[in-house]
Amino acid sequence: MAKGAVTQYPAYSVGRANVDAVLGQHCGLANDVLLETDPNASMLTPLSGSVATALSAGGATGFDPNGVASDLRADKEATATGGANTVDTSEDTAGNSAGTGGGAGQTGVNGSSVALPFGLDPATTPVMGSYGQPSPGTLTSDWYQLPDVGENATRGDIISIATAGRVRSVDKDGIVTYGQNVEVEYGTARGVDDAETDAVETLGKIAPLDIGPAPSWRNLRVPLDQIPVEANSIRLVVSDYDSKPDQWVAVTPPRVPKTQKLNDVVGSQAPVMLDWAVGLAFPCQRPFDHRVGIAEVPEYRILPDHSGALVTSAWQDHYGGGPLGWIDLLLTAQTIPSYLDNDWARDWGSIEKYTPIDPSAVPAQVDEATVQRSGTWNPGSMTMVF
Repeated sequence: MAKGAVTQYPAYSVGRANVDAVLGQHCGLANDVLLETDPNASMLTPLSGSVATALSAGGATGFDPNGVASDLRADKEATATGGANTVDTSEDTAGNSAGTGGGAGQTGVNGSSVALPFGLDPATTPVMGSYGQPSPGTLTSDWYQLPDVGENATRGDIISIATAGRVRSVDKDGIVTYGQNVEVEYGTARGVDDAETDAVETLGKIAPLDIGPAPSWRNLRVPLDQIPVEANSIRLVVSDYDSKPDQWVAVTPPRVPKTQKLNDVVGSQAPVMLDWAVGLAFPCQRPFDHRVGIAEVPEYRILPDHSGALVTSAWQDHYGGGPLGWIDLLLTAQTIPSYLDNDWARDWGSIEKYTPIDPSAVPAQVDEATVQRSGTWNPGSMTMVF
């Protein structure tokens, strides 16, 4: 266990969290999970052209603004131990996607009517995808300007790209997941303020990390420390050479997330729906309360990794008699983009922010009274109905 903690350091581990607790930092995983509370503010600016055309400015064949499947529920997969004890239903618990499961949305800046994830604004976020295209496709974006690097400037930690479909990726153990190619090219633009595409000197390219699950919307990520400091521009290069219907890919423009610690965003006062699998990892977050038989309405939900969330959702849904049964009747959920600090390839779990379905709804007003009764008090006879 010591070896594991040392190997993962400075990233989160249970061993490191125990040491932190002894030193007075007792909030566990909440200080290592980083939340991107406003993804629209993290969008990179194209070097030339408009936001609407930049995503396909370098050429697009076999890619379309509406080239995204309507059903993006995650692939079924084996769940962790305990899944066999969940209630057997005909519903697919993987469909509980909190905004990442596809569907139709508002018409966006490049004519796309695809529902965007993570609160991305369709008025400023174009989409290009290869779903439903019969022939091979390629897509090259405009160059986007990276944040400045200097004494008084913070470049950020990662590049993030909201993506759907199936992407070729290699995990930290060298295991290859088959899919279509998404690459980030980086280079140096001469005179960034008025640079043209052909004025960028390409320095190299890198394949982003993909923690899944496919084909749902998720955030590919590239650690910025893997890109040379002299590179001040990036662009997306995407290819889809597989004609199988389930092999496609869709992308949005790159972002450099502006993040805050989960502990700073959620805090210790907001009521939280903590899935039972993650409760001990978030000791500073307050589980929603129950008082006089009435449950408090939560503001957030914190889930384990994807496989674990399939199990906890089944235990906690209306079939299992859990709180999701009534939460889903009162609230809608939106996934907040999140990352594990210094461990960008880790599926730490996820966090959802709840919004009331009826904004005018208010908490119930309860009248309470204290009444003393004797041990032999009987409120009435019981009627048996056969």
